[in-house]
This record gives sequence, structure tokens and C-alpha cells, in this order.
Amino acid sequence: MIVKSLEDLIGTEDETYDENWSSRRFILKKDGVGFSMNDTIIKAGTENYFWYKNHIEAVYCIEGEGTIEKVENGDVYDIKAGTMYLLDENDKHILRAKTQMRMVCVFNPPLVGRETHNEEGYYPLLTE
Repeated sequence: MIVKSLEDLIGTEDETYDENWSSRRFILKKDGVGFSMNDTIIKAGTENYFWYKNHIEAVYCIEGEGTIEKVENGDVYDIKAGTMYLLDENDKHILRAKTQMRMVCVFNPPLVGRETHNEEGYYPLLTE
């Protein structure tokens, strides 16, 4: 059994961030369960381009509101607490936070923990 609290992650190597977001990584590849799970904060008023070309991501919004735009076709969806979206086609997307957003994010394949977005907006596929 694995039990962790948010307090255990903040300020450690399991918290990754930049000027627009922070990602607290609860479950990683090293945990051996086949997926990873993050608690992510997106700062209010930010626009974030992401593309997980190497991962499938499911996101459940538990706080705040914003929109997500699918870059390929321009479709825009409202996101608020209680909304889930699944990037099942490795979708390039723009996440715009109207207010601070808190998201639970699940990745497959799992993250190892050191990933940060590269200049094209995606995480490299790290194995260790």
C-alpha cells in the first residue's frame, strides 16, 4: 500500500513547476502500477500550450474554471470543477485558466517524475 499526502510532496523533487503551473506527483513509474497521477495547479489568467505526444492524459478538474481548445480544429470546451477531459488522441491543446485551476492528472505511460515540457509542449518519454 502507498499512502502520501500533499504535504509530503510540496518542496521536494516530486513537485515540478514553472511560472504558469505546478505539478505535485503522487504516483510515478517507480511505484510500478502502470500509470502516474499528479495534483496540478494552473495559475489564474494563464494560457498554456501542451502536447503529450508520448502520453495519454486524463484530467479531472476539482477547482476553478477555464477552457481547453483543441488546436487541430479550434473546438473550445468549458472546464470547471467536476469536468473531466481525456486527451486520447495525443491532442495538441491550449488550456486557459480564468481562475486558478486544480486538476488531478493521470498519465499512461507513467511519468518518472523529472519531466518538464520541452519547446514543443510535450514531455519526453523517460524510462528512468
